Amino acid sequence: MKGTDRIRQLIAKEAARLMYEEGIKEYRDAKRKAGKPFGSDKALSLGSHLPSNAEIHEELHALLELHEEEELPGRLLELRLRALGYLELFAPFTPYLVGSVLSGVVTSRSDIDLHLFADDPEEVENFLRTQEIPYETETVSIRKGGAFHDYSHIYIDDAGVTVECSVYPRAERHQVSKSSITGRPMERAGAKALRRLIGDMLPGEGDKD
Repeated sequence: MKGTDRIRQLIAKEAARLMYEEGIKEYRDAKRKAGKPFGSDKALSLGSHLPSNAEIHEELHALLELHEEEELPGRLLELRLRALGYLELFAPFTPYLVGSVLSGVVTSRSDIDLHLFADDPEEVENFLRTQEIPYETETVSIRKGGAFHDYSHIYIDDAGVTVECSVYPRAERHQVSKSSITGRPMERAGAKALRRLIGDMLPGEGDKD
């Protein structure tokens, strides 16, 4: 935890609790709610009391290890196996797994987050219709390069697990987004890399292709 700022520590711990117990998915939403008792966002920012996403992520990981040490490996394996199925399904759209299922910090409410690439988001929607897979879609504005860009997010409900597919133009495949946690290029894994991760989780399977 950065420095010895007690308020910063309390906000980070409360934000992590909100994500763990109440299922808040976005770090900024958990941070905002956790910080309310201590003042406005502006005042907390000026006083450097707002924790980074990385600090909240660290606290969330600690909560999971404290309360779900035994359940976590099985849950992570199940989610990664499901994610692999979707990477294989969406092979025509050069898919990547990102987010908590890749990092390994998964709660009972964690989504499977995928990045897909298509010349038009309707290609993905048409593909899902031919596969008879129900979905919902929304447009999300993201700030990139000093401007806002609209991207389609497609949501699939897989037996209670949400699969969120962010669809980007094919030309942006090599433009790796920054992680909201580390500020560095986001980690992502295709099907081959995910199979290797899954193999490493299985006894006696780590050395197999």
